[in-house]
Amino acid sequence: MTEMMMSDKSKGWLNGMAAVLIFSGSTAGTRLAVGGLDPFFLTAARAGIAGLLSALLLIAFRAPLPARADLPRLGIVAFGVVLGFPLLSALAMQDISAARALVFQGLLPLMTALFGVMRGGERPRPLFWLFSTAGAGMIGAFALARGADSSLRGDLLILLAVVVCGLGYAEGATLSRRLGGMNVIAWALVLCLPVALPAAFLLTPAAPAAVPATAWAGLAYVSLFSMLIGFIFWYRGLALGGIAAVSQLQLLQPMFGLAVSALLLHEAVGWPMVATTVCVIACVTGARRFSHPPALRGRPA
Repeated sequence: MTEMMMSDKSKGWLNGMAAVLIFSGSTAGTRLAVGGLDPFFLTAARAGIAGLLSALLLIAFRAPLPARADLPRLGIVAFGVVLGFPLLSALAMQDISAARALVFQGLLPLMTALFGVMRGGERPRPLFWLFSTAGAGMIGAFALARGADSSLRGDLLILLAVVVCGLGYAEGATLSRRLGGMNVIAWALVLCLPVALPAAFLLTPAAPAAVPATAWAGLAYVSLFSMLIGFIFWYRGLALGGIAAVSQLQLLQPMFGLAVSALLLHEAVGWPMVATTVCVIACVTGARRFSHPPALRGRPA
């Protein structure tokens, strides 16, 4: 039993790390896409493309229909990660840089853990919250000392995006324990098709050929990798390794994402942003250690 549990935990961390690496390109991809595409079209198009691919996957694997009782929870997943986070983050990145958005997304582990307690029944130890809150406080301090690329509107939008995304992560992870990671995100995407496809058609650019190739490339990345493939790994990782524990891997995402933004978008990454991210990662490393209740030792059965 212990070996099996350790194996599941290891698989959870491996799946979670794969997802974080994939998600690290999401902010840069979104930033490229909004450079030539309307945020509302981007949100509808990425959901529509990923939804059609999901439908093909569900048919190919002969996935069973979700139970009626699962539909409200799938709706929460769809609201949080298919529609809410993509739209809010795309709107935010009209006003702030991808590098700044990535630091705000360092709050995602705390949000995911909070919703993991409320929706998934997890019970981390008190020191977990101490470390996580310290990390969130550092990000808040960074936000207050806004630099030249700051925008109150953009900061508020990306913060709201993080909250709804954390809810979608925790809800999807809880469902994945029964349905599997692929089925959860695939059904959530399929549920959005009746809205996403008509919206994408109506909002299609009047002159698609005039849209920069980089914008279409950004749409392709966020549709295939950020919206579908990354979530298959992520929900499986959260379900196997625990929502609060594996969610702490998200603190590596700003570091990877900052590197991608600097490489692809040539954005300036100042030392305060890097220092803030490093300090937050240290806090969340401590939080991960206390993400599970202490084992009961020496107690009679």
